[in-house]
This record gives sequence, C-alpha cells and structure tokens, in this order.
Amino acid sequence: MFAAFRRWRRQRAADRLTVTAAQWDAVEATLPFLAWLPADDRPALRRMALEFLADKEIHGAHGLQVTDAMLLSIALQACLPVLHIGLDAYAGWVGIVVYPGDFVIPRQDVDEDGVVHEYDDEVLGEAWDGGPVLLSWFDGDGDDAPDGVNVVIHEFAHKLDMGNGEVDGFPALPPGMSPQAWADAFRPAYEDFCRRVDAGEDTALDPYASQDPGEFFAVLSEAFFETPGRLAAEYPAVYEQFSRYYRQDPRAQEAAASTKI
Repeated sequence: MFAAFRRWRRQRAADRLTVTAAQWDAVEATLPFLAWLPADDRPALRRMALEFLADKEIHGAHGLQVTDAMLLSIALQACLPVLHIGLDAYAGWVGIVVYPGDFVIPRQDVDEDGVVHEYDDEVLGEAWDGGPVLLSWFDGDGDDAPDGVNVVIHEFAHKLDMGNGEVDGFPALPPGMSPQAWADAFRPAYEDFCRRVDAGEDTALDPYASQDPGEFFAVLSEAFFETPGRLAAEYPAVYEQFSRYYRQDPRAQEAAASTKI
C-alpha cells in the first residue's frame, strides 16, 4: 500500500514539472549512448526522469549551482539502468549531492595490529547504503574531466547492487533469473579481468573494475550502456546476464546504428 501511494505521489509531482522538447534534446545531445535506446523507450525514459526528479532532492556542494540541464542529465543517466526495472529500485533514500569535480572523503582503516590509519580519499563519487549518492560534476570536456567514466551510472549501479545486501556484484535478481547462472558468468570474468590487469595488460575496460566484485559490476554496467559491443566482445556471458537483468539490449541498437554510418 505504501509503495503504491509513493508511486502515486511521485507521478502527481512529476505531472507538475515542465520540460520543453528543446531542453530534452539539448541534454540528450550530450549523452550519445542514449542513441542505443529503441525509439519507444525514449519517451518512457523522459517520463521516468521527471518522476525521479520529483522523488529525489539534488543539491550542489562547495558552492556549485545545479542547473536545470544538470538535473535532467543526472536524472536521465540514473534512470537508464532501471528503465525496465522500475524506480522503486531506488526507494528508501532521497538525497543526491553534486560536487564541482572530484572531492575528498576522510576515511579510517584498522590494520591487523589494531592500529587506526586515517587518510583522505579523493573520489569521483560514492553511494551510501540507505543514504545519499555523491557525484562529481565536470563542465564540458575540461582537462579535469575523467575520460571514459560515467560517474552517474557507476554510482547508481552500486545502489542496485545494495538491493541484495553487500556491494558484491550480486544485485537482487528478478524472478526467472538464476543466481547460479549469474555467478557462473560473473565470477570467472572477474577473475580473468584481475589476472589481465595484474599482468599489466592494457585492457579495453577500465582497470578500476579489478578493485573488487562490486566495482567490477559498476564499471561493467557503465560499459553495458555506453559501449555494449565492447563488453559483449570481452565477456559475452556477462553481457547476456546484464541484458536479462537490465532488460535491455543496447548492443543490438549500437550495431544497427553503426551500419547506418
């Protein structure tokens, strides 16, 4: 009952938001991977983005002014992974904090002798379980902008991963998907990728994915939506599982688009 009421309230709030076609087109032009969406999915993504904006609170940090274009861009990218899963996958939290560029998070580690080590961790984003999503924002194609990294998709993939408890590359799978099939595709791919990175190979996928299974899932989720053909070529079994989980097949649209060039 409460979930239904939350959806109703979100939909009513979204109905009061006005975005022109020109505004949508301008923002989407900066997100070329949206071209991999089937034509029928583009209006659905726009509508979900409005409901996302009605449901979440997005604030700038360190004096950053969050513009309407930034709001639309974040919403479109955040909603892309859940377009066929549903916004309820992001229920239970509301806050998104946007920083002007990368930012520092104070951390503590305890070593095996019980000694506490404090340090500053410079990051591009972070998702907190039950809490906000922290995102970096870079204007245009400045020198400081990270190359080949989609911070929004990455952090929201972590949020999906948290739906099954730990951030371990094993999100809550929908009915009909086999956890064993997911593990059989995911685990050997992760082990192979770590081996390649450790050997110094210049991998087609971001080597940051070798940090742990949670990062592997998030980085490969970026690749699934932005460079699906590359992911399918590197790890076809993982691509197949991602396609079933996200209920999308961007590789097919990417291939179709390339034949028109």
